[in-house]
Amino acid sequence: MVRELRRRGFPASKERVERLMRENGIHARHKRRYKVTTDSRHTLPVAENLLDRQFTPTAPNQIWISDITYLWTDEGWLHLAIALDLFNREVVGGSLKPRMTADIVTDALTMAWFRRRPAPGLMHHSDRGSQYASHAFQDRLKEYGMICSMSRKGNGWDNSPTESGFNRFKNERVHGVRHASHAAMKATRFEYIDVFYNRKRQHSSLGYLSPVQFMEKWLSSQDQEKQVA
Repeated sequence: MVRELRRRGFPASKERVERLMRENGIHARHKRRYKVTTDSRHTLPVAENLLDRQFTPTAPNQIWISDITYLWTDEGWLHLAIALDLFNREVVGGSLKPRMTADIVTDALTMAWFRRRPAPGLMHHSDRGSQYASHAFQDRLKEYGMICSMSRKGNGWDNSPTESGFNRFKNERVHGVRHASHAAMKATRFEYIDVFYNRKRQHSSLGYLSPVQFMEKWLSSQDQEKQVA
C-alpha cells in the first residue's frame, strides 16, 4: 500500500498509512486455509523434480510452472488451471472449468504456447497430479518439445510461485465476495489476471514492476545491447 501511494505521487510513511487505515476501518485481507487440489494417487508415470526450487530463470520461456485451484460460486465449484512464466511471473495461459480433468491443464498449456511460441527445450513444472501425469497432457508437452518436471510428493513448496499467485487472487478478488454464477467468476478471473495482475500488479521480486512492465524493460535492454554490439 505504501509503495503504491508513493508511486502515485502521494508521499506517506508506513505509520501514517496504518493510522489512516485504522481510522477508516480498512483492513488487509488475510489468507485462508490451504485446500489440497492434487490427487497423486494414480499409477501413471511421474517426472523427476528437475526444477528443484530454482525459481529465477534469466530469460523468458525457459521455465513455466503450472497448478490448479478451486473457486466457489453459487452454481458450484470451478477449477482454475494456469501456466506462469517464472521469468516475469506472467500468467501466460489459463483454463476455468467445472470439472478437474486432463483437458483443463492441456487447454491452459495450449493457450500459453500459442501466446508465446517458445522454442523447444522449455521446462514445464507442475505437481504430480493425475491431470499433469495424464497421457493427453504428456503428449502435448512432447508435441511442443517441452521438458517435464514435477514436484516431490506432498511438497507444496516445490510449486510455491503458483500457490502464491492463487493466494493473491483469492485474497484480493474472491474471499468475502459472493459470486452468484460461473459467468461471474469467469469475469472476475479475466479482470484480475488479464487486466490487473499481468499489467498492473507490482511484485517485489520484479523490482516493484508488473509482469508486463518487467518484460518490456527486459526487451528494451536486449534491444540496447544489440545496438551496442
